[in-house]
Amino acid sequence: MNSIITVTGVDHVGIIAGVSTALAELDVNIVNVSQTLMGGYFTMIMECVLTDASPDLAEAQARLKEVGEGLGVVVRLQSEAIFDAMHRL
Repeated sequence: MNSIITVTGVDHVGIIAGVSTALAELDVNIVNVSQTLMGGYFTMIMECVLTDASPDLAEAQARLKEVGEGLGVVVRLQSEAIFDAMHRL
């Protein structure tokens, strides 16, 4: 399943490493990434694919929420289908 991950928070060392490590542990493949700093805030959007070996969406969301809390950022994982539906309206 294709998914979109957003990461936002105050910039500091290790955010990309922490999120990407968690995704590797969940067998989630990163296919595209964009990140930037905005006035001291870190923002990142990732396009990812949950594989057959990945946990279900709810379990992956819960794990990434924990990772984000540990890093002091907000991590959201959503199905790409939500974004596709919004753009069709």
